[in-house]
Amino acid sequence: MSDEYYMKMALVEAGKARSLQEVPIGAVIELEGRVIASAHNLRETDQNAIAHAELLAISSACESLGTWRLENATLYVSLEPCPMCAGAILQSRIKRVVFGAHDPKAGCAGTFMNLLQDERFNHQCELTSGVMAKECGEILTDFFRDLRTRKKEEKRRNREKALEKLQRFYSE
Repeated sequence: MSDEYYMKMALVEAGKARSLQEVPIGAVIELEGRVIASAHNLRETDQNAIAHAELLAISSACESLGTWRLENATLYVSLEPCPMCAGAILQSRIKRVVFGAHDPKAGCAGTFMNLLQDERFNHQCELTSGVMAKECGEILTDFFRDLRTRKKEEKRRNREKALEKLQRFYSE
């Protein structure tokens, strides 16, 4: 199967996150041509800072295989991994990482820094970036645009409620 095939699966996971009003990031782990784990962000749902798609997928894959070593696995993720996820990827010995959209603020697979290929660590990953980057970026852009619109609307409603309270107070 192609990188695009698995990235489409990661985008399905990202869509699941979005439907929960989570930042839409999805991850899939493939080993020997079969998906052994998939996950999406659940930070808001679980109120857990480490409930990133990559970490949830890695945990699921380790449980599924009965080992923490994912040496021949490939991780597909819709957004470039952050420092925390990059650390977990290295610790789990994932062989290859394929990501869609670059993350200029926290990407640790070459954009902000490259932890995954730093030779000072005892493990490095093969990297492929920009797979379905447009689609991966669009789901994030749309999510954050909608979030800003919702927050703006909520602020407007709160101002109107406060104004109504003041008007009732002064009219009494």
